[in-house]
Amino acid sequence: MVRNDFIALSLSAVKGHRLRSFLSMLGIAIGVAAVILLTSIGEGTRRYILDQFSQFGTNVLAINPGKAKTMGIPGVLGGTTHKLTIDDAEALRRIPEVQKIVPLAFGQARVESGGKGRSVYVYGVTADMPDIWKIRVQYGSFIPVADPRRAQGVAALGPTLKRELFGKESALGKFVRIGDARFRVVGIMKPRGRMLGFDIDDCAYISVASSMKLFNMDELSEIDVLFSDTNSSDRVAKEVGRVLTERHGGNDDFTITTQAAMLDVFENVMNIVTMSVGGIAAISLVVGAIGIFTMMWITVRERTSEIGLIRALGGTPGQVRTLFLLEASMLGTLGGLSGVAIGLGISAILRGLVPGLPVFATPEYIAMALLTSLVTGLLSGVAPAHRASTLDPIEALRAD
Repeated sequence: MVRNDFIALSLSAVKGHRLRSFLSMLGIAIGVAAVILLTSIGEGTRRYILDQFSQFGTNVLAINPGKAKTMGIPGVLGGTTHKLTIDDAEALRRIPEVQKIVPLAFGQARVESGGKGRSVYVYGVTADMPDIWKIRVQYGSFIPVADPRRAQGVAALGPTLKRELFGKESALGKFVRIGDARFRVVGIMKPRGRMLGFDIDDCAYISVASSMKLFNMDELSEIDVLFSDTNSSDRVAKEVGRVLTERHGGNDDFTITTQAAMLDVFENVMNIVTMSVGGIAAISLVVGAIGIFTMMWITVRERTSEIGLIRALGGTPGQVRTLFLLEASMLGTLGGLSGVAIGLGISAILRGLVPGLPVFATPEYIAMALLTSLVTGLLSGVAPAHRASTLDPIEALRAD
């Protein structure tokens, strides 16, 4: 075991050269701070994205017009061989595992009432939307069940839009003008806040047929499908693809995306980010290790006579080696602790300056960073410690 006097002697040696010790620890501190800061942002982002997607559940898949593998992003270049239609959505109801279907057509329009108005997103959906999107009605009711091909003159408002147009007054039964069409308000949705950058409280919901007419659309923006068993996502996606391919004359001119697939892509991105963080930290730690090695090598030369005195008083080569290894490991550990403090401090500042920024420091990464700094310091001191332990006591005592 390491005796307390060894620890005290090593600590006094570190304190005796404060500037040199600080410069030696700086590389370790920068590396650890980078790890803490970047992994905190990465972990916070991962939790934020998972939380956003989990609100919809994992038994939901989305169908978009266009083929992602050939066009990049579905539908961006406009038009497909066969358009995604309401009839396509209705055909998917025959699949046994499918529970709910929501054909979606949306755009941005000005919503007005009583001389007040604002430009918001208007979502054309069906009565099944609350079950799939997990957005509930707070007052009134949602768009009633009806033939999705027929327009309905009713609308449900997000709580932010309702407040901006009607204030504290009840909006139920009143009329709003969306674009050039008039709608009667039948419901106010519960607050949900922002989701993936969109304020879903500041919007309006109308029937999908009304939305397609309002925005002069002849195809859907998306079809959302809720299926019964989370474990059957691949099977349901395959069956959905088969049905739509048959309806589109053998062309798979659409893109099916499951929640699981989106999360897998995100996890791959986060793994790449983690590897990049590791690379940055490795460079900083190498610089820190070189600094500690250089300092310890110089220290051995400066303290040659001290080493000779220790040996003359009965100190063994192993004790001399332990003394210098303790000093090197202290430099690494103190650098790691400084880096953790810097990383956590910057994370706290970022949270204060940007409240919406997802920053979350995990104890696992903190412990790993400290352990790495300790090991780095220890390894950096191996060669200097070995050199100190092999000095000849007589020659060491003669040194100036």
